[in-house]
Amino acid sequence: MRSLSWFTPACLGSAAMLLAAAPRLQAQQQDVTFEQAFRGQTTDITQPLPVLKGWADADHYLEMRVLPASGRFQAMKVDARTGAATVYTAPVDGPSVEVRDRDIFYKAADGSNIRLTNDTLVEKNPTLSPDGKHVAFTRNNDLYSVEITSKKETRYTSDGTDVIYNGWSSWVYFEEILGRPTRYRAFWWSPDSKQIAYMHFDDTKVPVFPIYSERGQHGYLENTRYPKAGDPNPAVKVGVVPVEGGSTVWADFNENDDQYFGMPFWTADSKQLWMQWMPRGQDNLKIYSIDPKTGAKKEIYSETQKTWIDWFDAVPFLQNNQGFLLQSDKTGWSHLYLHNMDGSLKKQLTSGNWTVKDVVCTDEKNQLIYFTARKEASTRFDLYKVSMKTGAITRLTFGNYNHVISMAPGGKYFITTYSNLQTPERMALLDNNGKVVRELGNAKGSKFDQYNLTKTELTTYKTRDGLVLPMTIILPVHLQPGKKYPVLISIYGGPNAGTVYDTWKFSPASQWWSQEGVIQVAIDNRSSGHLGKIGMNYIHRQLGKYEIEDYMDAAMWLRTQPWADPSKICMTGGSFGGYMTDMALTYGSDVFTHGMANYAVTDWQLYDSHYTERYMDTPAENPEGYKITSVMTYADRYKGLLRMAHGTMDDNVHMQHVIQLADKLQSLNKHFEFMLYPGERHGWRGPNAKHASSETARFIYNYLLDKPLPAQFSAK
Repeated sequence: MRSLSWFTPACLGSAAMLLAAAPRLQAQQQDVTFEQAFRGQTTDITQPLPVLKGWADADHYLEMRVLPASGRFQAMKVDARTGAATVYTAPVDGPSVEVRDRDIFYKAADGSNIRLTNDTLVEKNPTLSPDGKHVAFTRNNDLYSVEITSKKETRYTSDGTDVIYNGWSSWVYFEEILGRPTRYRAFWWSPDSKQIAYMHFDDTKVPVFPIYSERGQHGYLENTRYPKAGDPNPAVKVGVVPVEGGSTVWADFNENDDQYFGMPFWTADSKQLWMQWMPRGQDNLKIYSIDPKTGAKKEIYSETQKTWIDWFDAVPFLQNNQGFLLQSDKTGWSHLYLHNMDGSLKKQLTSGNWTVKDVVCTDEKNQLIYFTARKEASTRFDLYKVSMKTGAITRLTFGNYNHVISMAPGGKYFITTYSNLQTPERMALLDNNGKVVRELGNAKGSKFDQYNLTKTELTTYKTRDGLVLPMTIILPVHLQPGKKYPVLISIYGGPNAGTVYDTWKFSPASQWWSQEGVIQVAIDNRSSGHLGKIGMNYIHRQLGKYEIEDYMDAAMWLRTQPWADPSKICMTGGSFGGYMTDMALTYGSDVFTHGMANYAVTDWQLYDSHYTERYMDTPAENPEGYKITSVMTYADRYKGLLRMAHGTMDDNVHMQHVIQLADKLQSLNKHFEFMLYPGERHGWRGPNAKHASSETARFIYNYLLDKPLPAQFSAK
């Protein structure tokens, strides 16, 4: 126990001097200014960490450094062990291709540029072959490649139309299955560069949803093929074509079956294309091995769950066809499984009530798998290694920090960027035993201690059925005992998309609102990932019900705190978070008093087939579930004040959602606020983003702080 002798009379004089000095010390600390919070003026509260660009090899990482002479960034190759740096002259990302002036340009390792196409049509998604000799791309919904040395083009398909796409995703595949990072690309080079696999989409039966633009004298309609819940999906088939051209070999599936295909994976020897497949119900995931020469398929793996299954993001193969890894949550928690190449289970590598995030490296020589996981706490990520021989798991990161990992090829070293809610980010390089080799950077700035900084506290709340879930609270910097403050809850709330983590999240804008007297809260519900798939399974066929009830339970606890004003409990969010906000002011209107809902879902019947039916099944299969999760069902309960904002050309959550809710509220003679952003999609850009930020501030000042909006927010 520490000595308490400083309480003795002999020390009272110095203690009194310290207390007398405290107000002056406090006065020396400063608040963030408006210009610092919203106009980018520097604070020096934090400073940049080293700018890393991955690893050059197993022993060297790449760092961008500013050259004193020119002020320009230069790539440096840094020795992991010693820190010795040399100029790295090759392009950091290697040879690359891009579309410029509607054509494809190739940038070689020496920095030289070659124009590969020269026509009036637009090429999309140029992708280098693994051997660097060809570039595959799409043009007018057909698939092509061009040889770099000769600029000779090869056309693989010729049936592309406004509803037939080759190597270019149908919208629902882009948004929900292959993912936005693909930028609609739906073709994949084989490792030996001799074949290209691609998806062929037929949107003929997919309903058209018209998106209206007000531009010009007459406006125009943008007709999109968008399958809503229960609608016909695109017909899809998967083919493989030789790089030199010729007939496509189609995988042995019936394209007219009601099914989905996930991201495919080539085996290392290019002899098999592994396809993920699900029925429309998304409760059975199969992996098929496709023979690219014949199209014949063989089932490798099958998994069934009572609720739904998520696609595999990766299927890491071991060398020499020794097996493959799968990350499955079939037990209720996401864990690693080692399989033989025929699909039979060799060993479950991890287990327990915690979640594996991803595999970052496979060291087959030493029979080790390196992975990240939420094992120590559900609010933090750490790096671990597991032995494929013994199953022994070793934690490699340290402390009560959240770790973001960049691992060297082969797993000899890794770099962690680590922090927690109270500690700005730091960066360190460690070896594969978890020993720190060198500290690389500290984001704590030179003036960190000169500001009255907010303190973000991580705590928990209990749901009505006894679950314990996390939330963070930022109390006002100048909190006065006995005074009550408005509560602003920012959430997203979608399945496996939590926002409550023990990681550094400081922002000057958040600091401003703390100075102004706003309590800022983030809450995660049971489906956010902290309780694994077990927590997510609650929401099956009733997406939104448990989530809003969890938020209500958290808010009811907040209302009882001595510093919270129960008449000003505001929720805000966008997309799924906008849906939760709408539900808060209707279903949860006895708890929540204010809300700002942006580009919100209001009825799951209006959203896309794949996402919605994963959790809800179709409207025909689950009519009651769709009814009890629709905001419109609870519109008559609405009270308080809701502000809704939406982009008129949102092609993800259509403006139809907010219009139908507005119509319902108007028919009930309810007061609300409503803002449209002409031409905007799913979010705001440019001047509209600035306007939306100002309107958010206006709402907070007028209704939560009972003040007029400061003039600075309206200044250009």
